[in-house]
Amino acid sequence: MKPLPHRLVGATLLAVLLITGAPAGVAQSAPATTENLQAWHMRIAKVPQPSAKGCFTAGYPRLTWRETACAAPPTTPMTPRPPGPTPLTVGNGNHIVAQAPAGLISQAYGTFENVMGVASVSSPLTPMGPSVANAYTLQLNTNFFNTPACAGALNPALCLGWQQFVFANDGTSGLVYIEYWLLMYDVPCPGGWSTFMIGSSIYCRQATPAAIVPGNTPITNMPSFMLSGDVSGANDIVVFQNGMNVYTTSGTSIVDAGPGWTMAEFNVFGYGSGTTATFNAGASTHVRTRINYGGTAAPNCLAVGFTSETNNLNFGLPKPPATPPGPAIIFLENMTGGAVTNCDSAESVGDTHQHTFAGLLYDFQASGDFVEAQVGSSFEVQTRKVSGAPMWPNASVNRSVATRMGNTRVALCDGTKLVVDGQPRSLAPGGSLWLPSGVDIHRVGSNVYYVRDQSGNSIRVTANTNYVNVKVGLGTWPTTVRGLLGNPNNDPNRLEARDGTQFTIPISFNDLYNRFGASWRVNPFASLFLPCSSVASGNPSAPFYAGNLDPTVRQRAEAACRQAGVAQVWLDTCTLDAAVIGPDAARVFVGMEPPVVNGNRPQT
Repeated sequence: MKPLPHRLVGATLLAVLLITGAPAGVAQSAPATTENLQAWHMRIAKVPQPSAKGCFTAGYPRLTWRETACAAPPTTPMTPRPPGPTPLTVGNGNHIVAQAPAGLISQAYGTFENVMGVASVSSPLTPMGPSVANAYTLQLNTNFFNTPACAGALNPALCLGWQQFVFANDGTSGLVYIEYWLLMYDVPCPGGWSTFMIGSSIYCRQATPAAIVPGNTPITNMPSFMLSGDVSGANDIVVFQNGMNVYTTSGTSIVDAGPGWTMAEFNVFGYGSGTTATFNAGASTHVRTRINYGGTAAPNCLAVGFTSETNNLNFGLPKPPATPPGPAIIFLENMTGGAVTNCDSAESVGDTHQHTFAGLLYDFQASGDFVEAQVGSSFEVQTRKVSGAPMWPNASVNRSVATRMGNTRVALCDGTKLVVDGQPRSLAPGGSLWLPSGVDIHRVGSNVYYVRDQSGNSIRVTANTNYVNVKVGLGTWPTTVRGLLGNPNNDPNRLEARDGTQFTIPISFNDLYNRFGASWRVNPFASLFLPCSSVASGNPSAPFYAGNLDPTVRQRAEAACRQAGVAQVWLDTCTLDAAVIGPDAARVFVGMEPPVVNGNRPQT
C-alpha cells in the first residue's frame, strides 16, 4: 500500500467522518479503497454487538452487525512457542513484534501491503497430516503475561497467560475466534479448559465459539485482509476482514490480558500445532502490525515471537520506511530473505562501503581490525580488513568477521574457517549448530553464514573469493549502536569516535582515518580474531573513489553494474567494486536500499 498524498489525507478523514456519521447504521457511499475499508474496519470494530455472546457479520459500508452462525473452534490448537532453537524462517520464536513504548496495548491490527507473487499457500491440518491447499491461519498474538487465572497452578509464579486472535482457513471454510492459554499450569486444568502436554509441562487451552466465514478464503485475497483484537472492554473482541465483509466474535476475558499486553505479533502461519504455512516461490509481502496504546510514538521493534507455528518465508532487506497508518512496525518477508531478523540493519560490503544503521553511506579503506557495531556489553561485531596493495593500495576489503554474543565468540576466518569459542567447528552446507548459550549458527548454501542470539541480534556473512560481506541485524530498535556502523542519536549526518567526539558529514580525510577510524581500531587484548591469520594495519594515503579509476577500467566496470541492474544511486559505489574486486561484486547492490545520506564525494 502506497502512502497517501497529502491532498488525500483529508479526503480519507472525510470518508471516515461520513461513515461514522451516517444515520441508522448506514455509511454514506464512499469508494471501497484500501484506506476506506481499513477505516471502516476500525469503526465497525467499535460498534457494540447486539449481544454479549454470539457471532456477527457486517458488509461495507454499513455500521450495523447482523447475527450469523457460530461453530465450534478447531480442535487443533495454535500452540505457544516451546523453548529451544529458532529456525531461519518466520515463526516459532523467530519473529518481529510491536512493543508499546509506554503503557499497555488495548487494540492491535494486522494487515499486508505490497503483496507480490503470492499465488498459493498450504499447510497440514494436523501435525502428521498431508498438506492442504489454502490451509493457513492469521494470528494476532499477545505476549506471555502474568494472570490471576494461574492462581490454581502448581507454581503460580511460573504460570503465564497468553491470548490469540485467530482466523483459521482449512481450504473449504474459515473460522474467526479467540484462543486463551495458561502456560506451565502443571496440574489438572480447571473445568472448561482442555489439557495439552508440551514437553513435560501441562498447558491449558480454551477458545470462544467461532464466527463462520463461508466458503474458502484464498490466500490471494491477502491485500484485503485485516485482523484486529480488542481487550479494552468487558469482553475481548476479534474482527476479521476479507474485502468488504467483516466477521466477529467475542469472549469473556478469562485470562485478563488487559493489564499485561505490551507486545503484538501478527502474520500468516500454519494451521496449528507447530505446522508451517508454505508459500509458492516468489511470494513477498510487507507485514504491518499497528497498536493502540494511547500514544502516537512509533512502537519499539523486538525480534521475538510467541506462537510455535511458522511460514516458509524469510526476513527481507531492506527494512521499509515507516508510513501511515500508525503507530506501527512494518517488515518485509519473502523467499530470498537476507537477514535472520530485521528490526534494523547495517552492512559493510565491497572495498569497503559502510552503510550504517541510520542510513549513512561512506567508504572506509583502512586495514586492520575494527569494531563494526557494539550494543551495550552483550553484542559486538568486528571485521578484519586487508589492504588491496599492491594493485589497489588505497582500497581495502573485509577478510574475516567475528562476533561476541554474550560469552560466546564466533569467527569466520578468511571466509572459510568457522571458529566457535576458540575451537574450529565443521558445518556442512545446509547445516546448523545450536549452542548451549542459545546462539544459533546456520550455513545456507556453500558461502552464507547466519549467527543469531536469543535477543534477535544477528550477523549474515557472505564469503566471496578473497573477501566477505557482512550484514548486522538488531533484535531491538531503537537502541544505541557504536562503532563504524553507528551514528550518535541515530543521526545519519554524524559519526562518533569511541571517546564521544562527533564529526559532521562530510568528514575530512584526516578525521575519518586518524581520529574516528583510529578510535575504533580493536585493542589487541579485545580482539575476536586470535584464531585467524593476521593482516597488516594501515591507512590509505589518499581518498579512492570511482573517479580515481583509469577511464577505460571505470567504463568497463560501470557497464557491468548497469547490466546487473544496479540503481543509479549505487552506480559509483558498484563501479569501484566491479573494478577492484570483479564484476560479480555488482550483485550485492541490486535492490539495495538507497542511503539516507551519501557521505562520499560526488564523482564526475
